Amino acid sequence: MAKNEVNKESFNYNNIEKKDKNFMYKNLKRSNCYNCNFSNSNFDFASFRGAHFKSCYLFKCTFKGAEFVGANLKGSKFISAVFENSIFDSVNLDGTDFKDAKFKNTIFMSTDLEKAKNIDINDSGIRVFDKMPDLKISDELKSAVEDVIKNKCVKNSRIFDTKEGNINLLNIMILLENFDEKSLINGLRNIHDYIDRDFHTLSYIIRLIQKINQTVI
Repeated sequence: MAKNEVNKESFNYNNIEKKDKNFMYKNLKRSNCYNCNFSNSNFDFASFRGAHFKSCYLFKCTFKGAEFVGANLKGSKFISAVFENSIFDSVNLDGTDFKDAKFKNTIFMSTDLEKAKNIDINDSGIRVFDKMPDLKISDELKSAVEDVIKNKCVKNSRIFDTKEGNINLLNIMILLENFDEKSLINGLRNIHDYIDRDFHTLSYIIRLIQKINQTVI
C-alpha cells in the first residue's frame, strides 16, 4: 500500500462497544481505537501494523495468526484472549493486561514485556527475542526472497523486509519452521503466479506456499 493510500479497512473508534464482531483477515493498519469494548470478537489473521488500540477491552477475543507490528496497546485488556501463531514486533505493552490469556507459538520481539501485566515469559507458548534473530540463510534462499520482494503486492505487505531494507529474518525463521528449505524456495520461486492482490500477514504466505507445493510438480 502506497504511503498516501487510505486504508479502507482501518477504523477510528472512541468509547463504543463492538462486541461479538468478526474482524477476521482485516487490515487494521494505523487504526485508532480508545476505550472500546471488542469482547468475544474474532481478530484471526488480522494485521495491527502501526495500530493504536489503547485502553480497549478485548475479553475472550481470538488472535490466531494475528500480527502486531509497531502497535500501541497501552492499557488494553486481553483478558482470557487466545493467541496462536501470533507476532508482537516492537509493540508498546505499557499496562497491557493478559490475565488468563492463552498463548500457543506466539513470538514477542523487540517488545518490553516487563511493562505488561499478568504474562509469564516462561510460558511454553511464548518465545521472546530482544532483537531480530541472527539467522544464517543460504544464498539460494536469500535470492528467492529478494526476487519475491519485486512483486508489488509482496513489497507493499512488508512481510519480507524491514524498514531498514534488510530481509526480515524473524519471518524467514518462522517460514523455515513450517517448511524445509527446498519447499520454501520452491514456493517463493512460484509465488509470482499467485499473488496479484494485497495481503497483510505472514499467515497468508504460509497458506499460499502450502497450496503451491501441493500443485506445482
